[in-house]
Amino acid sequence: MAGNCPNVLAQGTCSDSNCKFSHTITTCETCNLVFEDSDAYEIHLSDKKHQSRVSGSSVVSHCIICVANITGGEKGWQVHITGKRHATQAITKGLSPSIEPQAAITTAKNTFCDLCQAMVYNAHWNAHIRKEQHTSRESFMRYRSALEDAEADKNDVIVEGSFDFDFVDPTAAAAGVHLYANVKTTVIHGRCELYELRLASTQGTRTIIPSFSAEIRGTSRSVTTQTALTVVVTLRQGYIGRYEDRLEFVFRDTRLRKYFIISRTLKAIVGYKEDHETLRPSAPYIPRTRSAYKPISNVVEGVKPPALSAVKYVVRLPRAEIPHQLQIMLSGSESTHRLMNNIKKIFMPSSLNSDTYGRHFKNLLWVEEYKMEQDLERYDIPNASLAKYNTYYYLRVPGLAEKRPSVLVGDLILVQERGSRDGRWFEGHVHIVRQEEVGLRFHGSFTQYPEGKLFHVRFKLNRIPTRRQHQAMDSVFTEDRVLFPRVTHITPGPARRPASLGMKLFNPLINTNPPQLQAVASIVSMRRGSPPFVVFGPPGTGKTITIIEAIMQLLEADPEAKILACAPSNSAADLIASRLQERRLKDTQLFRFYAASRFKNQVPDALLPYTAMSNGHFTVPSMQRMRSFRVVVSTCVSASFSAGIGMARGHFTHIFIDEAGQAMEPEAFVSIKTMADSNTNIVLSGDPKQLGPIVRSSIARALGLEKSYLERLMDSEPYDLKNSYGKSVVKLVKNFRSHDAILKFPNQTFYENELQACAEASVINTYTDSQYLPSKKFPVVFHSVAGKDDRESSSPSFFNIDEITQVKSYVQKLKSDRAFRTADKDIGIIAPYHAQCVKLRAALRSVADDIKIGSVEEFQGQERKVVIISTVRSSKEFVEYDLKHTLGFVANPRRFNVAITRAQALLIIIGDPQVLSLDPLWRSFLNYIYLNGGWIGPDIPWDPNTAVDEAGGYDKAIRQNASIDMDAFARRIEGLALAEVDEDLDANVDRPWRDVE
Repeated sequence: MAGNCPNVLAQGTCSDSNCKFSHTITTCETCNLVFEDSDAYEIHLSDKKHQSRVSGSSVVSHCIICVANITGGEKGWQVHITGKRHATQAITKGLSPSIEPQAAITTAKNTFCDLCQAMVYNAHWNAHIRKEQHTSRESFMRYRSALEDAEADKNDVIVEGSFDFDFVDPTAAAAGVHLYANVKTTVIHGRCELYELRLASTQGTRTIIPSFSAEIRGTSRSVTTQTALTVVVTLRQGYIGRYEDRLEFVFRDTRLRKYFIISRTLKAIVGYKEDHETLRPSAPYIPRTRSAYKPISNVVEGVKPPALSAVKYVVRLPRAEIPHQLQIMLSGSESTHRLMNNIKKIFMPSSLNSDTYGRHFKNLLWVEEYKMEQDLERYDIPNASLAKYNTYYYLRVPGLAEKRPSVLVGDLILVQERGSRDGRWFEGHVHIVRQEEVGLRFHGSFTQYPEGKLFHVRFKLNRIPTRRQHQAMDSVFTEDRVLFPRVTHITPGPARRPASLGMKLFNPLINTNPPQLQAVASIVSMRRGSPPFVVFGPPGTGKTITIIEAIMQLLEADPEAKILACAPSNSAADLIASRLQERRLKDTQLFRFYAASRFKNQVPDALLPYTAMSNGHFTVPSMQRMRSFRVVVSTCVSASFSAGIGMARGHFTHIFIDEAGQAMEPEAFVSIKTMADSNTNIVLSGDPKQLGPIVRSSIARALGLEKSYLERLMDSEPYDLKNSYGKSVVKLVKNFRSHDAILKFPNQTFYENELQACAEASVINTYTDSQYLPSKKFPVVFHSVAGKDDRESSSPSFFNIDEITQVKSYVQKLKSDRAFRTADKDIGIIAPYHAQCVKLRAALRSVADDIKIGSVEEFQGQERKVVIISTVRSSKEFVEYDLKHTLGFVANPRRFNVAITRAQALLIIIGDPQVLSLDPLWRSFLNYIYLNGGWIGPDIPWDPNTAVDEAGGYDKAIRQNASIDMDAFARRIEGLALAEVDEDLDANVDRPWRDVE
């Protein structure tokens, strides 16, 4: 019978043997709750209250006056001892209320868990001890105990000496350096001998050449009081990195015929001490805590810059404020998983279709905007000074040059005098942006503050980009053939053959490239009102060249054709405009629109004649002239200007979006939903296998905002390459960038092995037979470096000095090599962490100032002869954090794909294989390099011939394989078990900010 049994729901059991109701319910014994469906139960398990009950209440103290355990750490203790109840109890007992906290104790209702330092309800004890956090701590304590026992001197035998080599120059380490240990006994008639010396690294299943060795000096093995045995420990390792092993002294008591072990940990840092002293953290890293974000209400308006009125808009931009109830929900204390489910249930439409499309993406935009505003808190400046010059107040902004934060003319920055009593904030409009400072203008009353005052500075999110996207989502343009194309929308029959069009190509090379030629022919022959056409362009296949040719052919074939060409970034939009300018388009035919916030020196000189300026700011020409342009180029967000100034819907016959995979879907639709009509044709180009849009909110990502319009189309039936090739989609397959060895792995992994290596031999073979290649015809190198993660005091972003030293060594060799001449512009250095990029620039400042160093996002669409990738991570305890947040390269296939496909002739990856191999994709890639002879440094720590398990789980295998290196395992367990991490607090520290207008 349908429905759940009321007895079960009320009592948890049903005694009626003839009951016809369903008993398929789930009970949470910990919380004493019953759930009617499994989804609700799964949500409950991730709830903070449930997790807290199972984990127990954190307890750090016991009050002997009140005979009570006190929760809440030091803060909780202070609240307790200053409370009335405590004071009353102290007076009654004749004791001072100011007492020191004692260790917590078990009570009648609660048990204190010494391992977890938590008070647990007795009813929840069994659930608590099964919890992974408790069992991990249990394992850690067990192994730590075993390790301490092994390291202790015993049976009256003493092992003396230093076993830490500290810093060793690579040249000296390669030749071999020594330390000496003495073994002696305090017992006159002792009967012990040093039976064996062995290293833990030699005891695994895979034989690896150890960096350390040890031998007994002389022939005697007996341990006596008269003569100490001398043991020589040697480090022989020429590769930069940190090396650690465990040396086991195996003794035999000849009288008792018993063996026992005393172990010592061997350590060495092979590298240059001066590099470590220069780049080391200025202070230990201290995790920040989430501060309560206080809304600002008492604001004095500032003076707007003239740039804001440079373009005369006739269509008003909506405010699109976040709905009050959604804001309340986002600002609550729900777990991320529960919050996502509540937003999905309450705010998101039950299905995504043409009618619900706008509401769906508006809510995702609000969720993303809320997170962006939160992330901006990181850049608040607590004690800032302002320097006045003329009418401007100049504020120094750390990180401004790196767009951390990104500040544009017209942005708002709020300042409040430190210790302000009236609570007033002054709104400063940004008028000037320099390398390290901004010029602000405030209300006239701000002059009351003399120089020397200190202010709290808060950066405000520029909402214009999201408001433009909201404006687009509000549009009633909801055509299925654009939003949700079906197979029936595609013109039946075979694709139009290029030869039948008789095109005279502007770029003759396209004639030798059938996919490019087919893409151009398909775009030119599209009937009006067709579904979007996709040019799928894997790395280096010339998709922009294809798009430029298609635009030129459209202009040639149809005198009435008017084209709006967009891209997510200014650099990508500039590339389109520059290529069209090179095709001899006149300034009466081509217009490049820039937001007024952009500066003239940020624009390529060749494109300035194709712009319009007024009073030193970019603007738009007259409407009559705007209508006469054959091609208009802008960023995706700025494309709303055309509707904003009053251009008619349907004016453009074609809308092109290049690099469409990098744009959020509502961003891509700014141009489409504001300017397209039933006849407008849409052309998208990009690669869904490379980087998607930058989305900061984990909730918005989970609900689909990270999936681009391009990717969504490519996942649908009308864009199946086998059935729709040439009709709705073309895949470019000729790669003109990389050596075949560089291309082979991503080709097999991401592109079904369809890419063809067609690059110029003189470029891609530059470094074959060079000193940089262990396999002379294979220009891919993995340089194994076991380094150490570090963090600065103020930032959770990671850096790795050992890898920086190795990168610097490669750069110096490349620059000084006369046989293989390499300029700065030929080298690109990619690192997934902002802190690593900053430290690399500092290390290379006197060596190679003009080398581009940046994140993967900064290199998308670019190429270099030589690409060096520093993967940074070397501490296993943080890998679980990486997997959760998809930081760095671990567990992020798109970032991995982009990083390894930027190189033309030489790809060098520097990293710790122990960490990288936890991800199946990286393990496969490292196997590929090793088996082709491209490995440098300490040997691969697993069998590269063993098939890779795509399901992963390698992190668990390492934790379970504790016997290989007990000490490293213990530290790893400690890190995983004891780290308390706010999942969202610092998740975006290395995620770049979009350069939007």
